[in-house]
Amino acid sequence: MIYPVLLILHLFAALMFIGTVFFEVLILESVRKHVPAEAMGLIERGIGRRARQLMPWVLLVLFGAGIGMLWLRYLPALAAPLASPFNTLLTLKVMLAASVLGHFFSAMWLFSSKRMTGRYLRIIHLSLFCHMVGIVLLAKGMFYLSW
Repeated sequence: MIYPVLLILHLFAALMFIGTVFFEVLILESVRKHVPAEAMGLIERGIGRRARQLMPWVLLVLFGAGIGMLWLRYLPALAAPLASPFNTLLTLKVMLAASVLGHFFSAMWLFSSKRMTGRYLRIIHLSLFCHMVGIVLLAKGMFYLSW
């Protein structure tokens, strides 16, 4: 019974995190060209403040549920990462997820040390966007790809 609950928590947290990254990369960046710089600064600060309040909790649920699912069902697959296509793709997915967590901690450190710039933020968002696309493709591929 606990696995389905973890799966649903994981999926909803992934939707929130991926949706936020997609919004910032695909929508917010293109809006920048059509909005005055002062207004865009206010928009970005407002979104950033809310994201910094919400995302730690979203990531806690996302990674907590993901680790729980690994522990309950997939730990043997990580022990033999090359034994099957599923194991290999799961291992790659976990590695990308660990990198996402590293991005998050790096961003939080940059914010707390007052070193975050617009350039760093765009680079982090673009990298997270690429990671998210990879994770989604791997998550689906684990159940449908074979070689």
